[in-house]
Amino acid sequence: MDDSIKTVSQLFVDVTNKYASSSRPVYLRKVNGMYEGVSYKDIRERVECFSTGLQALGVQSGERVGIVAENRVEFVISDFGITCIDCVGVAIFPTLVEKQLEYIFNDCGAVCVIVSNKFQLAKVLHIRDAVPTLKHIVVMQDIDTGGDPMVKTMTEVIQLGRGRYEASERMRRFLEVTQAVKEDDLCTIIYTSGTTGHPKGVMLTHKNLLSNVAAARRVVPLDDTDVFLSYLPMCHAYERIAGYYIAFAYGATTAFAESLETVRTNLKEVQPTIMTSVPRLFERIRNGVIANVEKAPPSKKKIFHWAISVGKQLLDEQNNGGAGILTRIQYALADKLVFSKIRELTGGRLRFFVSGGGALPADVNEFFRMLGMNILEGYGLTESSPVLTVTSLNDNEIGTVGKPLFNVEIKLAPDGEILARGPNIMRGYWNNPQATAETIDEQGWLHTGDIGTMTAKGNLKITDRKKNIFVNSGGKNIAPVPIENAALQSKFVEQLLLIGEKRDYCTALVVPNKELVETIAHAAGIDTSKGLLSYIHDNRVVAEVMRNINLHQTALAKYERIRKITLLAEPFTVENDMMTPTLKIKRKVVEKHYHNEIEAMYAGADDDTF
Repeated sequence: MDDSIKTVSQLFVDVTNKYASSSRPVYLRKVNGMYEGVSYKDIRERVECFSTGLQALGVQSGERVGIVAENRVEFVISDFGITCIDCVGVAIFPTLVEKQLEYIFNDCGAVCVIVSNKFQLAKVLHIRDAVPTLKHIVVMQDIDTGGDPMVKTMTEVIQLGRGRYEASERMRRFLEVTQAVKEDDLCTIIYTSGTTGHPKGVMLTHKNLLSNVAAARRVVPLDDTDVFLSYLPMCHAYERIAGYYIAFAYGATTAFAESLETVRTNLKEVQPTIMTSVPRLFERIRNGVIANVEKAPPSKKKIFHWAISVGKQLLDEQNNGGAGILTRIQYALADKLVFSKIRELTGGRLRFFVSGGGALPADVNEFFRMLGMNILEGYGLTESSPVLTVTSLNDNEIGTVGKPLFNVEIKLAPDGEILARGPNIMRGYWNNPQATAETIDEQGWLHTGDIGTMTAKGNLKITDRKKNIFVNSGGKNIAPVPIENAALQSKFVEQLLLIGEKRDYCTALVVPNKELVETIAHAAGIDTSKGLLSYIHDNRVVAEVMRNINLHQTALAKYERIRKITLLAEPFTVENDMMTPTLKIKRKVVEKHYHNEIEAMYAGADDDTF
C-alpha cells in the first residue's frame, strides 16, 4: 500500500486501478455449490454505479448508512460504495433483533439501510416508522419489493447509477468525490456488542483505519499471491481490518466461507494461505482432533500420543537454544505419520493463522505449533481500529500477544490496566461525550479495561478484563480467564464459565464434549440411549470430568481452583444469547439463566476446606 494513500476511498481506487487487468479474482464466493471468482474490474464498476445510485437517491456526504448483512460480495460493494461518497457506514451484526436495530439506527440517525435478504428486510420494515431519519432501504438480493417506494434492490440502485451519466463522466465524478474525502473524516461507526446495556458507537476515521492497515502489514507478511478464507463477521472491527481491508490493500484474494458450520469443508475447497479466526475455532479444531483419536484403535492412539510427545520435546528444545538432531529426526517421522495429515484438513497451503477477539489459551497455541502450524496472536479493541499488538513469525512467544505496532504506544497503569495511544485510537463514542472522556484521558491514552504484564522479552501478556476480576468471600482477588483456560485444557470440556464472586470457593458451569462424556457413561454402565440429559448429572460422570479438570489445576492457588461443577446440556451460543456475536460468553446472562444450578453448587457444606 502506497504511503500517499490517506483514505479508504483512495485505497479502493488505487487497488482496483492496479489490478484492473488482473486475471486473479479479488473475491471468491459460492455459486451453485462451486466457488466463483469476482474480478477487480467488476467490483470497481459495481461500486462506482452503486455510489452514484446512492447519490441519485439523495444520500449526502457525512450521512449514516446502515448495513445488515452476512459476509458476501454485496457487503463489500455496500461498504466501499458508502465510503467512496464520504458517507459513514454503520455495519451491524445480522443476528441483532428488531429492538437493537431500532436503537442503533435511531442513535446514529441512519438515512438509508442496506440489508442482505427478505429476513433482514422484514426486521427493518417492522421498525421503520420508529426511525424517523430513515428514507431508503436497499436489499442485496433481487426480490420482489412489492412496489414499496422506500425499498429498492441493489440491482435497481446500481442501474440507477449506471444510467445517470455516460461511463466516462460517471468515472470522472466518482474520482472527484473520492479524492475529496479527507483522512480525518469519519469513515465508520462500529457499535460494540457489549454484554449488558446499550451498545456504544465507536467513531473511526479513515486515518484510524489506514494507520492500522499500514502498521499491521509491517508485522504480518503477505502479498498478492495470498488467499484468505473469511468467516468472521465483516461488520466487526477485527475482521474489517485483518480479513478485509488488509487483504484488499495488498491485492490478496478473499474467499467467503458459507457459514461457521462449513468452515472445515471450505478450508479444503479454498486451500487458503492465511486465515483470521477467534480462539473458539482453534479450541474446536483441537478438541475435534482429540475426540477422533479417542475413538481410534489403540495402535493409532499410541502413534498420536508419541507424535505429540515429540512435538512437545521439539518446542521445549527450540525454546532453550535449539532442537537436537535426534529430536528433529523423530519430529520429521511424526510429521509424516501424523501432523501432515492434520494439516491437510486446512487445505495444505496455510502459512499461518491470525487469532484475535479474545485470549488464545497457551496450550491451544502450543498444540498447533506442534502440528507445524503458526498462529499469530493479536490484541486490540474496536476503539483502537482494532489492532494494538501482534506476535510475529520471528517473535512468537506463546502466551503473549506480542509487541505494539510501530505507531502504537503501550504502557501499564499502576493497577496493571493496559493503556494505548496512537493514530488508530478512535475519535470517541458517537453522541456520548461522557463515555468518551471516561475511556480516553486528557493525554490521549485509551484505557482498555484489560489487565496485563510485560514479559522479559518485551511482549504483552493479557491476564484478564479489569471488570471480570472479582473478590471471593475471603477477600482474594480472582482473575477468571487464567483459571478457565487451565480447565479448558481438559479433553472433556468444550466451554466453561467460572463462578465465585463473593463466594467461599470457585465453581464452574461446564459444557462438556458430548462424545467423550458419553464414553465415561458407557464405561460406568450407564444407558445413554435417551440422550445427554439422561446422564450428565450422574455423579459418576460428573466426578470423572472433575477429576480430569483437577489434573490441570495443580499450578493454581488453592483458592483459585474449581471445587464443584455442573454439566450443561446446552452450549453457550449467539442464538441463545449466551455469547456475543464475536463469540465471547455473556457472563451476566449465563449466571442469570443458570441461577438455580449455581446456587445448588453452594448449598450445604463443601467437603474440601481451605
